[in-house]
Amino acid sequence: MYHIAIIIAFIIAIIVLVVFLFKKDHTPDLPVFQGPGEDNLDLESPENTLYLDLKDGRVVIQMRPDLAPMHVARIKQLVRKGYYDSLNFHRVIEDFMAQGGDPMGNGSGGSGTNILAEFSKEKFVRGVVGMARSQGKDSADSQFFIMLGDGRWLDDKYTVWGTVSAGMEFVDNIKIIDSSTVGTREYNPDSIVSMKIAADEAPAETTGKTPGKTPGKTTGKAGTTNAAATPATAE
Repeated sequence: MYHIAIIIAFIIAIIVLVVFLFKKDHTPDLPVFQGPGEDNLDLESPENTLYLDLKDGRVVIQMRPDLAPMHVARIKQLVRKGYYDSLNFHRVIEDFMAQGGDPMGNGSGGSGTNILAEFSKEKFVRGVVGMARSQGKDSADSQFFIMLGDGRWLDDKYTVWGTVSAGMEFVDNIKIIDSSTVGTREYNPDSIVSMKIAADEAPAETTGKTPGKTPGKTTGKAGTTNAAATPATAE
């Protein structure tokens, strides 16, 4: 009887552990964005075009509501609040990705609202814009990353919500940052000048120019695609 009791207790412990891990991975710790998701699926629409102004010029991002309608809707909300303006690119790894969108500037912060995962078959290649998250698949918040090279190990594990359609050379110029230097004298990251929805720009501003800069076309080491961690990360 003693051995049976030990076996039963062991089984119960395993069940409790599995339930705990499942809950941890599937239940966000923060409130969840309830939508509605973006229902305008016209990828050429100014409503689905994002201007990311950097120190060297303007990056144009084609958002992908066809892949991630809830992510696009939430990002548009944050952009229209000016949330991203002046935030750092706190984690930039050469030939991998540039990550920003954290008000804490160290990878641990966010807006306080999670977005449920919207994984797709879209590949993480150069120019793709994805959403960073922590260990739970539904833990995305406000941090995003732009691929500087291919990272196919991210496929089916992170949400793709956009693709750079112009100005990739300006993304390439974002300063490489070792996240271990956060809080030290060595930490001096580049930042987002501003983010805007194209539809919100006044007609006189829609020349594609950032003050003192000329917008570039998407070029670079490997071109871009037409497709479009625990701090939030792209591993």
